[in-house]
Amino acid sequence: MSAATPQTSAESISAPAYKRKALFAAAVGYGLDGFDLLILSFALGGIIATFGLSDVEAGSLSTITLFGAVLGGIIFGSLADRYGRVRVLTWTVLIFAVFTGLSSIAQGYWDMAAYRFIAGIGIGGEFGIGMALAAEAVPANQRARATSWVGVGFQIGVFAAAIVSAPVIALWGWRALFVIGLFPAIFAFVIRRGVEEPDKFVQSQRGRAVGESGDSSESAGSPDLPTFGAKIRALVKDKATVRISFALIVLSTVQNFGYFGIIAWLPNYLSEKLDLGVTKGSLWTAVTVIGMLAGILIFGQVADRLGRRPAFWIFQAGAIVSILVYSQMTDPTALLIGGFFMGAFANGMLGGHGALLAEMYPTQVRATAQNVIFNIGRALGGLAPVVIALLADSFGFAFALALLPTIYIIQFLAMFLLPEKRGIELE
Repeated sequence: MSAATPQTSAESISAPAYKRKALFAAAVGYGLDGFDLLILSFALGGIIATFGLSDVEAGSLSTITLFGAVLGGIIFGSLADRYGRVRVLTWTVLIFAVFTGLSSIAQGYWDMAAYRFIAGIGIGGEFGIGMALAAEAVPANQRARATSWVGVGFQIGVFAAAIVSAPVIALWGWRALFVIGLFPAIFAFVIRRGVEEPDKFVQSQRGRAVGESGDSSESAGSPDLPTFGAKIRALVKDKATVRISFALIVLSTVQNFGYFGIIAWLPNYLSEKLDLGVTKGSLWTAVTVIGMLAGILIFGQVADRLGRRPAFWIFQAGAIVSILVYSQMTDPTALLIGGFFMGAFANGMLGGHGALLAEMYPTQVRATAQNVIFNIGRALGGLAPVVIALLADSFGFAFALALLPTIYIIQFLAMFLLPEKRGIELE
């Protein structure tokens, strides 16, 4: 057998079965990310009361978690390009589970911040590695839909948090939310044990081994993979690649800033500032999250059929209009309906980032690129909870929300820097 031939296995023979298992494993992992970040949002009120924090200090806990995700994304992305997507995703879950559980016993701001930072390191690998796994597991004409399904996993995690948070807090307090966060992590760990590495990754490793050794036999040995520094340099290797990496960082920053700017303070805004209460605030937030989920699914279909640029431009325009309109609403029914559309347009693009990033870089550095670029955007976008809190303190949350549409104009322009690679096979 040639070393360039993908490994034959029960999963690769039954491609549809492997595709479903790979997408499910990636989506569940990214669901942990969404679940964790939203339970923190719902827990903020109790954390503020327990530790006597200001809104800015409380908002910084979300930002600190995202900074940890940047570090974890860089570390685990590189490891996934060396040791495999599925294997490294399993490692990330263990770190996440331990430090999410420890968050439940925090005694003050600083140890809570430390737990959140390390839990962030664990969840930092989920986006990029999961998106790389999904992109490599499906045909080229289904790539945006596959990565959108991973994005759906994130929203299901967010939705689950929105549903369980209010009753859990009412019954047992905010600390119980972090205990509950352990259970989906255990589930993700178990299901990944039955998923093999995608053929695209296996073939890439074997091809590099052949290139280095000149031996085309299966005993060619372990591939001499690029170092971490070489992988980072691959993201800026020439002017064209620098332009692509810059544009993707801009897109990722805007995506995360818009998302976290909305979701970090929306439950608090609805329940306290608009007097909907915790239960209604939770329900209204859940409807916004359902809109996000629907938007991601629609985006994947549009991107695979019309192309990446048209899909992003349609949703960016929708985000500008829907956020601006929502910021002026006060009627509960209008907020319920408006939240659905705001969620659909503002976060529908999430799955498209996975497809875009997968298409712009070769297999040997794909997970590194996914995690480094998206998590840089997540770190910069993670400033949104603090920025929104500062603006809201001075001008009100509605004013702060009304400023968000301006960032989508920047994202709109960045799309001109990216080549269209719809339907093209991955390198």
